[in-house]
Amino acid sequence: MAFPGITPGEANLLQEGVANLSDIQKSRFFMVYEVRRKDPHTILLLTVIGTLGIAGLQRFATGEIVLGFLYLFTFGFFWIGTILDLINYKNIALEYNRKMAYESFEIAKMNH
Repeated sequence: MAFPGITPGEANLLQEGVANLSDIQKSRFFMVYEVRRKDPHTILLLTVIGTLGIAGLQRFATGEIVLGFLYLFTFGFFWIGTILDLINYKNIALEYNRKMAYESFEIAKMNH
């Protein structure tokens, strides 16, 4: 589990999730999760870009398309939303990665 920017909370989630999987399922899980996961530093970089004028990239990257357009057309809710996202970028990444972990668990369990 050597993912860039992995937090203890994310590591615990992954350890608990793969505990009951076979070796093949674990391998399948990590292959799928690695592709879907977002590094918190990538979310931070996209949010910083948002402060320079292209707001909402971090929301598009995490699949929140409607919120991404709202940020884009309101300049990140007049930069307040973007500034809050700068503060909370790790939580944004963790929530997205949690969703991707659950989806990846389901894919790994299929066809066993």
